[in-house]
Amino acid sequence: MLSAMETWVLDHEPVLRLSIFLAVITIVALVERFRPRRAAEQSTFLRWANNLGLSVVNTVILRLMIPVALVATAVWAGEGNIGLFNHVALPGGVEIALAVILLDLVIYAQHVAFHKIPLLWRIHRMHHTDLDVDASTGLRFHPVEMALSLGLKIGAVIALGAPPLAAFLFEVILNGVTLFNHGNLRLGPRLDAVVRSVIVTPDMHRIHHSAEPRETDSNYGFNLSWWDRLFGTYVRAPAKGYDGMTIGLAEFRDAKWLGIVWMLVTPFYDARKQPRTPGKVSP
Repeated sequence: MLSAMETWVLDHEPVLRLSIFLAVITIVALVERFRPRRAAEQSTFLRWANNLGLSVVNTVILRLMIPVALVATAVWAGEGNIGLFNHVALPGGVEIALAVILLDLVIYAQHVAFHKIPLLWRIHRMHHTDLDVDASTGLRFHPVEMALSLGLKIGAVIALGAPPLAAFLFEVILNGVTLFNHGNLRLGPRLDAVVRSVIVTPDMHRIHHSAEPRETDSNYGFNLSWWDRLFGTYVRAPAKGYDGMTIGLAEFRDAKWLGIVWMLVTPFYDARKQPRTPGKVSP
């Protein structure tokens, strides 16, 4: 049976999610404007316009393909007594916290898989073709990846029997920290070290967007920083320093990949068969 809070969240979920999303992206964008970590190498307007446009395309496609929300899935699992937490008696707060943590572990494992499995990497690499990293990069995911990710999250919520409030909190937190840790933000070394002990910081995640393969294959976490340390995928700092590191992928240096059409065709593009000028970046 749903609690009063879960019922209220379910009734107001779309408005709550949109309001929190707009608040977070606005705050991060403003801080980026006045306290940037790195100078932009590409047109910020071009990147934001295309990354936001892609986010709208993804939202429409997902609503048409999979018109099921995680909270509604959690309600269904609860009513059917399906999943781990529907068969284990735990205090409500503990159950919610554990569900959010375990769902975050699922997202970490998914991210690793998208890098290690060649077919999935072809889909995910579009996220890495951005030549700068800021909050808008947190919206830059291919529709196929978004659909696969949503399917995985739905499966995880069902398997765990996650409470509806946990499913809601997980999505809101994940969306918020994704905008935050992609942000072009300057926290300062002391604050970064404190926050990084629990949450993935912008500096920690920026290493993951390095063009250096060893660094690209590190720091997979989106929310909790524990998983990278636990599974040996943590890199503390880029070899060339935060200001000297190159963002993006070596084979996608042309600025055309910042455009929404080229983003969508990235999985079908074989860079090895195409002539390229090393280091070429279009104006």
